Amino acid sequence: MKIAETHLVDSYKRNLNYLRISITDRCNLHCLYCNPKGSKCKLRHSEILRYEEILRIVRIGIRLGIRKVRITGGEPLVRKDCCDFLQNLTQLKGLSDVSLTTNGVLLSHYIEQIAAAGINRLNISLDTLDPKKYKTITGVDAFDRVWQGIESAHQKGFSPIKINVVALNGINDEELADLAALSFNYPFHIRFIEYMPIGGTRLCDTEPLLYKDIRRRVETLGTLIPVARQLNDGPADRWKFSGAAGEIGFISAISNHFCETCNRLRLTADGRIRPCLLADISEDIKTPLRAGMLDTELAKIFFTAVKRKPFKHAEAIGPGDVCTRMNSIGG
Repeated sequence: MKIAETHLVDSYKRNLNYLRISITDRCNLHCLYCNPKGSKCKLRHSEILRYEEILRIVRIGIRLGIRKVRITGGEPLVRKDCCDFLQNLTQLKGLSDVSLTTNGVLLSHYIEQIAAAGINRLNISLDTLDPKKYKTITGVDAFDRVWQGIESAHQKGFSPIKINVVALNGINDEELADLAALSFNYPFHIRFIEYMPIGGTRLCDTEPLLYKDIRRRVETLGTLIPVARQLNDGPADRWKFSGAAGEIGFISAISNHFCETCNRLRLTADGRIRPCLLADISEDIKTPLRAGMLDTELAKIFFTAVKRKPFKHAEAIGPGDVCTRMNSIGG
């Protein structure tokens, strides 16, 4: 029996055509805003979806209207044979956009393989331009390796290269203008993200730096000019400085919820379909897949997850359980 081609439309008429896939919960950094306090437990190898299982789930998703996929972690490049998987993924018919999120530590080492796999778009995390502060934030002395990875991606012609900056009050707030200034000389999209105090991280007691304060720091460089949105754009408000090679983006997950336009589902590293990043809701697809369930039955799990997608995430609707393992969900 074939799956009838349809679309994943939730109870609020949102068309969910974007799947973010965490392929591992392992990471080679220990960022302040990611690791829960005292969390050292990692998923066992047997608990992680195998690559062929992920590809099967994506094929089902494509037949249900998934058109955009982003690979995340943890850090995806620490998983063995990641680039071979990326090549198999980009060859699936029906996807219009496949991209990769990385912390950049291993990027220069794998840049040729990533390019050969057919990946054009990269999101790279970089919260500071100060090597000492980078070590404070991430727990690892790896700034030079990350910058080398960014440079190698630029030279290789990846476009767009999005630099993700989590705005951390009292840590990198005085550097936001310096990071934004990268857009003058590089065609990068510098995206400032409000820190979300969830999951018991080491910064949960820190007052978040919100959109207005972030923008005020960035605008010390000049007037921001709005950039028109495009079809596959995410939640970032896009701007640029006059004459700049790149762009500035603001992702205001706390101060300006974009839940009403959310088009995302997430596939976690341990095989659960999660309809909302910050709501503790998910559907197990790994267990029935490994039990031999047919694609038509697995497709129903997508629809069950979609029906459970809330209109607003937990931070918008008040106190409640939210995710505590960002590293296995993919952000």
